[in-house]
Amino acid sequence: MTGSAVVKPAAEARRGHIAMLAFSALVAGSFSLGGQIANEIAPTALNAIRFVIAAAAIWAVVRARGGVPSFAWAAPWRYLILGGFFAVYFVTMFEGLKTAPPVSAAAVFTLTPVMSAGFGWLMLRQGVNPRIVAALGLGAVGALWVIFRADWAAFTAFEVGRGEAIFFWGCVAHAAYTPAVRWLNRGEPVLVFTFLTLSACAGILLVYGAGDILATDWLGLRPLVWVTLIYVALIASSTTVFLVQYASMRLPSAKVMAYTYLTPSWVLLWELALGQPVPPAMVLVGVGLSFGAVALLLKE
Repeated sequence: MTGSAVVKPAAEARRGHIAMLAFSALVAGSFSLGGQIANEIAPTALNAIRFVIAAAAIWAVVRARGGVPSFAWAAPWRYLILGGFFAVYFVTMFEGLKTAPPVSAAAVFTLTPVMSAGFGWLMLRQGVNPRIVAALGLGAVGALWVIFRADWAAFTAFEVGRGEAIFFWGCVAHAAYTPAVRWLNRGEPVLVFTFLTLSACAGILLVYGAGDILATDWLGLRPLVWVTLIYVALIASSTTVFLVQYASMRLPSAKVMAYTYLTPSWVLLWELALGQPVPPAMVLVGVGLSFGAVALLLKE
């Protein structure tokens, strides 16, 4: 076996890790911004428009690169499945944030990597060795440490409410989405696959949320809602969908979703940027644990 045959898979895996590092930073903004506007617009209306914008943005890139190849249209039901998973995740996220504090929602989100590992085994027979199990556990502890700001009393007082229960089912859909990307891909380029998935998700939400879309006073929305809409459309939709699909073709599902554990740490930076109070120094212990988990996952 030549040296290039060994190096190329390692280089591809490295790019997958970089993609998911960016994903964890970008998706954190959805929690920070979404929590502030969740009660000002119907989740279906917000997400329908965001995915229309996201699909249009990716389509511009796909068209510039030659358009959608004919073979990509085979078995279009695949895109409906993937788009359905994403629609469920994002709608339940904003619906859950109506009553669940962002901290509690982030706590529910940390269940995603473990569930993704389970779906990875069901769909792709991807095994999980003891090191990855240890990394997932370490990442969970670190994420919860950050989420509850190293406050044991806050952790023991945590109660699962209606919003958290709603968002849990969205996290199940998100966990299934990751291995499903590799399972359903038939050689389509990542950008093309991303565009068709986003288009399917937009179509589903336009039909399902037609009533909410027509009932929304779009001109009466305050500027922060529009800022959030543009951010979640261009950054937390088109960009992160591309990043997850790119990484899912190069990494096992458990490793892809393990980067979820870094999201609470990125949320801290978002809070500081938005003028929120500086967290206690002990919170940095949780940040260290989260990064330690990722280091374990990077080790082959």
